Amino acid sequence: MRVPMRMRRFILAAATLLPSCLLAQSGLDPFKRGVPTASSPLTEPTLSPGALQLLTLEGEFAQAVAKGGGAAFAAWFADDAVTLNNGKMPVLGKAHIAEKATWKPNEYQLTWQPENAQMGPSGDMGYTWGHYDGTSKDRNGNPVVIGGRYITIWKRMPDGKWKVAMEASAEEPAAAGECCKLPAP
Repeated sequence: MRVPMRMRRFILAAATLLPSCLLAQSGLDPFKRGVPTASSPLTEPTLSPGALQLLTLEGEFAQAVAKGGGAAFAAWFADDAVTLNNGKMPVLGKAHIAEKATWKPNEYQLTWQPENAQMGPSGDMGYTWGHYDGTSKDRNGNPVVIGGRYITIWKRMPDGKWKVAMEASAEEPAAAGECCKLPAP
């Protein structure tokens, strides 16, 4: 089977999301291979205009969800979008994503910080990735906090608006320690 160039680029880009300890276990050293580390417009002013556009979109997405909860979360997805979350079945389609995303911001607070972005060569698709935190309370009112990594794949729709094509997240293990932390710039 021949893999289209766009898919090969995505696969290579997604490989950069693996924690360095996992890459080291696989025999790859991301620092010797030139794999980029987390960036921001403040620490790396050479980010492309496309990456800056995606980081801006991701920031707007995060702000909307902080204010509007699950309904705001689902509103950002394309009709044919997919979510892939830790230990759960894939959710296919915006309508099904909306059925699952019913939380209110006063019950569950989902926050995230994009750490990097890359725009595809055609300028109509790209991705952002970073760290997320989810906070809520258990039945006894005790705080429950989860956190992990996410990737958002964005696509430009025919009307020029950007929508989420896919969102995937994975919780970081409680005892991740130094293994899964990004190196300091």
